[in-house]
Amino acid sequence: MAKQPEDFLPLSQATYYILLSLREIRHGYAIMQDVEVVSQGEVTMGPGTLYGALGKLEKQNIISKAAVEDKDRRKYYQLTELGKKVLKLEYIRLKSLVENASEIISVMEEE
Repeated sequence: MAKQPEDFLPLSQATYYILLSLREIRHGYAIMQDVEVVSQGEVTMGPGTLYGALGKLEKQNIISKAAVEDKDRRKYYQLTELGKKVLKLEYIRLKSLVENASEIISVMEEE
């Protein structure tokens, strides 16, 4: 039986940002740069971490290589339909975590 998008959750912080970065087709170095920008410097990753994650995500059919004309022979990646669903579900999961805790945290801050 094929895996459902829910089966891939929760995502690691690095994987979440990689998938966010692939909102448009990018090559590896551009993904690393975008992750650092989008995470406001909270997440920086080296090539080993990035390419290990990309390989795993590609095997899981969450991302795929994109056909792009590039004289440098860089590999470009894009989200698959499954990848888009996984990213959206993770966003909803994280948002729910924050919303469910916000009142509790604000009460704790008043104590």
